[in-house]
Amino acid sequence: MRSQLRKAPQVFEFLKKKVVGVQHTMPRSSACALDSKDVSLAPCGHSVTSIPGPRSWPLVGSLFELLLKGGLKRQHEALVHYHKKFGKIFKMKLGSFESVHIGAPCLLEALFRKESNCPQRLEIKPWKAYRDYRDEAYGLMILEGKDWQRVRSAFQQKLMKPSEVMKLDRKINQVMADFIERMGTVTDPIGRIEDLYCELNKWSFETICLVLYDKRFGLLQKEVDEEALSFIKAIKTMMSTFGTMMVTPVELHKSLNTKTWQDHTDAWDRIFKTAKVYIDKRLSTHSANPADDFLCDIYHSNDLSRKELYAATAELQVGGVETTANSLLWAIFNISRNPHVQEKLHKEIQDVISVHPIPTAKAITKMPYLKACLKESMRLTPSVPFTSRTLDKETVLGDYVLPKGTVLMINSQVLGSNEEYFDDGKQFKPERWLQGRNSINPFAHVPFGIGKRMCIGRRLAELQLQLALCWIIKEFRIVPTDLDPVEMNHSGILVPSREMPVAFIRR
Repeated sequence: MRSQLRKAPQVFEFLKKKVVGVQHTMPRSSACALDSKDVSLAPCGHSVTSIPGPRSWPLVGSLFELLLKGGLKRQHEALVHYHKKFGKIFKMKLGSFESVHIGAPCLLEALFRKESNCPQRLEIKPWKAYRDYRDEAYGLMILEGKDWQRVRSAFQQKLMKPSEVMKLDRKINQVMADFIERMGTVTDPIGRIEDLYCELNKWSFETICLVLYDKRFGLLQKEVDEEALSFIKAIKTMMSTFGTMMVTPVELHKSLNTKTWQDHTDAWDRIFKTAKVYIDKRLSTHSANPADDFLCDIYHSNDLSRKELYAATAELQVGGVETTANSLLWAIFNISRNPHVQEKLHKEIQDVISVHPIPTAKAITKMPYLKACLKESMRLTPSVPFTSRTLDKETVLGDYVLPKGTVLMINSQVLGSNEEYFDDGKQFKPERWLQGRNSINPFAHVPFGIGKRMCIGRRLAELQLQLALCWIIKEFRIVPTDLDPVEMNHSGILVPSREMPVAFIRR
């Protein structure tokens, strides 16, 4: 389970990742005070060639230097170093891939305010190749232009509206109740769970499948059926093979019918087959009253073909599992290392559930400290350290004119770890999010990226995490099994360098 996104080669993971949205409220203007490094930059209007950055060699670019700094698994730390050395904007080349990195709220705000109605993202050629080969529709991660805007609008009405997402809490709680029961059976005598990350991936996978397909796959049971195992294997295979074809020509794999292409195609075939079966069943079940079901309502209320529904839903399922599980894993770790935070959080939960015994979306609205804990965890230990954007027009950012087609890397971890934007930035302090809505620049905290191309599943993921953490803290006290450092390794997302040293003690 844990290998879904991490199976893809790490060079590709440096290039990809979806770009996602801004804070709910309209941000104030953010002045960008230049430090000494920035003052030395070229005057406003200089071309992209004037942007500083690490030395680039023929063919390999800056890959050798990156390897000397710990390799691709430590690339997120290298980016922090480069921003300190070169300032708020720098460029870097890996092989033939060149990108411009930005790590300042003022630059992100400028990008947000100048973007078009249909922002572009990195092209996922293997996914497009499969869709063309099988005559399937494109989903939100690969659509562009007006078609993207149309499909996006259809899903956004349900998945980005808090009042609509709150209606999904019953299904999320159904899976969470089973997960809490499972935790009681898989812990050892001192409360440790062998391969906690794998267990959280099972929870996340089971939840998103119930929400999207109205289907339980039984991953939290002792015996998992063959259909579930086949579906999981297909996703893992698809992710590993498409990573390979992002750094080697897809056309070559397809024309030579390589094993990589065959495995990729077979995997997507199984994913689409499963998605179609359960989406069709869902549409049929609610045909008389489609408004009663959020997926059926999306389909019947919008200009959306059934093929587009299949594709967009499958991509939502593929993209949301491990990032959600990873975010919960780091939240559990951070809370285990801060017992005073856990005590305060437990008290808030107890005060609310004394009135609402079962955690619900409505109950969560009365738990600001719970939300602050998750935001602080995403700041300190983000799942995705950077996201990408492809400029669809010439754009001025800072002192530079960037041409159309420039690939931007938005370094969210750099922002979150910068003492300029967060006092005591290395400390886990949820209270910082409760000190007034204007105390933190919204463009300094972008765990879901920025702009119109925001993650369509953001609200759903947030509710999953909020309910899950509420359930866990309600039932268990999380304690560290050791206090040694846990480093973050980049493997598509930021994963712990070792088994998470935590134990769960039943309250």
